[in-house]
Amino acid sequence: MKTLLYPVLFGLLAGMSSAQTPATPASSSTPAAAAASTPAKTSATKLVSHVYEWDKLVAVTKPNGVRRDVFDAPTTTLDKLHCHITTLNPGERSGQPTLHLQEEVIIVKEGTIEATHDGVADMASAGSVIYFAANATTCLRNPGTTPATYIVINYYPPVPAKS
Repeated sequence: MKTLLYPVLFGLLAGMSSAQTPATPASSSTPAAAAASTPAKTSATKLVSHVYEWDKLVAVTKPNGVRRDVFDAPTTTLDKLHCHITTLNPGERSGQPTLHLQEEVIIVKEGTIEATHDGVADMASAGSVIYFAANATTCLRNPGTTPATYIVINYYPPVPAKS
């Protein structure tokens, strides 16, 4: 099943010409229909198939840029699937280097990102895909003179990661 997860995630994200966030729930005449049309946004409800539209994102300004949350909830096969989009201002970092227990996939939408994992830095331009293995200490930085936007996907398997 894990071998299918990677192509599905990459296909899903490669098709996104712009990053996306939870849509406003559609109104419906029945509770069941309303539940079926409302995407899961928190860990309380299992994610269902849905299109997340960029224009409906809530952009939260941070000291280093802007963050847009997309989803953060369990799926049929994962304990949790998380996605957010960050725009880093020129010269800014995502934060201090942090040890991440989960695996992470990052797709650079625009700009350039310096991706550091366990002290090793690599440059990633627009269209690049970054993979951080579980238990890596990671940090991202925008070395450019224009904002850099990237899509982050973290997935949490139902069993502890094997070493």
